[in-house]
Amino acid sequence: MTAHLTPMQTVAANTGTLTIALFALTFSTGLIDALSFIAIGHVFTANMTGNIVFLAFAVGGAQGLSAARSAASLVAFMAGAICGGIINVRHSGWTQARLLKHASAIEAALLLVATSFAVITGSKHEITPNAVYGLIVLTAVAMGFRNAVVRKLAVPDVTTTVLTLTVTGFASDSSLAGGTNPRWKTRLASIVTMFAGAATGAMLLRYGVVAPLAASSFLAALAYMVARRSESVTD
Repeated sequence: MTAHLTPMQTVAANTGTLTIALFALTFSTGLIDALSFIAIGHVFTANMTGNIVFLAFAVGGAQGLSAARSAASLVAFMAGAICGGIINVRHSGWTQARLLKHASAIEAALLLVATSFAVITGSKHEITPNAVYGLIVLTAVAMGFRNAVVRKLAVPDVTTTVLTLTVTGFASDSSLAGGTNPRWKTRLASIVTMFAGAATGAMLLRYGVVAPLAASSFLAALAYMVARRSESVTD
């Protein structure tokens, strides 16, 4: 006998599969954060909260920070988000799986270009001044594009880049605060995944910037494959 999923079971399976893809992208964010902060000079290309704060510090005269790099990251991120917003509007009828599939494919392509750029410019172990802005722009555009699409998906507690609200919910909704611990496993998994990605990125940088870039490209491609599988289940 062939088992058939009910519509409710199909939606649940589809959501669970998409969450796996989003966790892969969350891990990738940790890699990109480690790369941008440690190797590109105290700038974030995935976390705009931190990046805007760094920009403010630089404007205020703090040492070791670059207003130009932070500004370039912010502008590139917003450009990527605009492109992601265009996709959301023009393809508003797409399913979550199809939207994430295409977004992950574009992100993987951008990160692969960034990886190739690092290799071509000889930035394996030391990023040249000219290569810094290229890597900032490529990774920030990729992260901005992804964020726009993930925001549209609106999967609770899996934003892939921001953990402030996730940590807040994990604590404020806990039994210690008199709450019922809703989605505590998902919240904890998001926190741990980001932490693991950042730690892994820091370790991979021992082998040069190409390693975390290549790993992030692979994870985006993995998210694409998972989303594609989820789309086929929905269809």
